[in-house]
Amino acid sequence: MSESMIMEGSLQYKDGHFAFVVARFNGYIVGSFLDGAMDTLVRHGVSPSYITVVRVPGAFELPVTVQGIAKSGNYSAIIALGAVIRGATPHFDIVANESAKGLSAIALDHGMPIINGILTTENIEQTIERAGTKAGTKGAEEASAGIAMVQLLQRQHSLVTAINCS
Repeated sequence: MSESMIMEGSLQYKDGHFAFVVARFNGYIVGSFLDGAMDTLVRHGVSPSYITVVRVPGAFELPVTVQGIAKSGNYSAIIALGAVIRGATPHFDIVANESAKGLSAIALDHGMPIINGILTTENIEQTIERAGTKAGTKGAEEASAGIAMVQLLQRQHSLVTAINCS
């Protein structure tokens, strides 16, 4: 029986440039996500000078901004942060669904990690819980995912290149 190969990214990374695209709507929550995410990147070796933050009005505006940043080719990963809290109208579903679809399409089109850090909750209590009151902030999770995905895709690319050259 042959050995299996497992590829995954680690959480130490010093070479990548990361962009955060951050929604200002629900800014009191999203600001907490950003703080946790920035702290996570720096703690895991990313220089603050390799981190860019771009602010947009709301979660619906995240994909078009992320797309422009992805086209620049200057970043290893882009992390979109926002919070959409369900209200009494279908607006929640439209914003949550279309933002997620847009971010996913950009990731596939550009072959790069686009981390969907748009929190979608039923109420303000759920939102506050995820902003760092109980088990840390969701922003830290998103930053960790960004680091891991950058490394995973680099390893995957190296493996495919090595296979194609042999």
